[in-house]
Amino acid sequence: MKLTPVALLLTCVGTVVSAGQPVIDGCPIFPADNIWNTRIDTMPVDPDSTNYIGTIGASAGLHPDFGSGLWDGAPIGIPYVVVPGTQQLVNITFDYGDESDPGPYPIPPDAPIEGGTNSTGDRHVLIIDKDNHKLYETWKSYCTNGDGSWTAGSGAIFDLTSNTSRPNGWTSADAAGLPILPGLARYEEVAAGSINHALRFTVPTTPNNAYVWPARHWASSVEGPQYPLFGQRFRLKGDFDISRFQIQSRVILTALKKYGMIVADNGSAWYISGAPSEGWDNDDLHALSQVKGSNFEVVACSPLMKDWDSAQVLYPRSSISEVTFTNNAVRLAITNLFPGISNVIETSFGLTSNCWQTNDGFFCETPTTNWTGSVSNGSRTSTVTTASGQNIFIALISGFVVIKYARKCS
Repeated sequence: MKLTPVALLLTCVGTVVSAGQPVIDGCPIFPADNIWNTRIDTMPVDPDSTNYIGTIGASAGLHPDFGSGLWDGAPIGIPYVVVPGTQQLVNITFDYGDESDPGPYPIPPDAPIEGGTNSTGDRHVLIIDKDNHKLYETWKSYCTNGDGSWTAGSGAIFDLTSNTSRPNGWTSADAAGLPILPGLARYEEVAAGSINHALRFTVPTTPNNAYVWPARHWASSVEGPQYPLFGQRFRLKGDFDISRFQIQSRVILTALKKYGMIVADNGSAWYISGAPSEGWDNDDLHALSQVKGSNFEVVACSPLMKDWDSAQVLYPRSSISEVTFTNNAVRLAITNLFPGISNVIETSFGLTSNCWQTNDGFFCETPTTNWTGSVSNGSRTSTVTTASGQNIFIALISGFVVIKYARKCS
């Protein structure tokens, strides 16, 4: 009988893998480590949270600015359309050309406009080029020319595979200089059981010449520290009971606990954005008005900022704090976890290899039996000697938890 070293390492492509990364028609909506796709349920509360909530309206109710059917003759919400890479490009001119990405844009002549063709509102147009993974968004959009060209107040182009932010100080199709699409509640997500990204929402007033990451722009003439800032993240308090709500509202409220919502524009208080769909149950959504401003809190997200000019989050470097083996079970504790990921992983060993995602990568195990022993170690590696004398090496290497042990072979 001899002892043979065995190691298991799970590999992946890219910086982070997320099973819940938002996808539309096969096109990922920004990388998994983008701030829109990042959980914030374990982040600390901003010390001025109560003041911001009070300014917006602590007793005002949440309002879903989307639904099924028509309002003033148009679908309710901010629509978007998916086009192929072969979609014809058309010329477009902007009122704020110095802060807009120049055309041409792949806008179909019948592209849906927020509020409908007769709208006097924001008239957003959102286009996803699914083949080239590009997002085109415009504000105050009009197709007025016979040649198919458009005019708009402003426009922005986003690479959906990149975390690069817009130039500092630039607007987009949204006042905060952020993309709109990743903040929309979509019926398809709710029907699938979860929304895995932050939502977009509006507040009545934001301050002059002030905003926070990941926002890039301000739009106000008032001053005062009591006003919420573009880019701020709000979340539903963890102890808020959502069990009385119906399924659609409950999925949305769960997302507001895990991912929260980002201040993106000036508008009505606590209005969250979504795409129109005949799948929405308006009565179900209306129940969201029972959720009041006082049920929210402002999150301090600055620790997540990796770079001011990037929407990529900073993944803290993890280390092993404790490993405990008892019979067929293992308990692994890791420090400096990515927000929203449990800091303790427990499992029972089976007949096949298993892996669990942590913020720093994956925890993987290979089958064995009768492991006992424990260790506390703040480093990136730990070695455990089991009761049977086997040495088990555990390490965090390049974002992965690797377990290597000596397995008895006949």
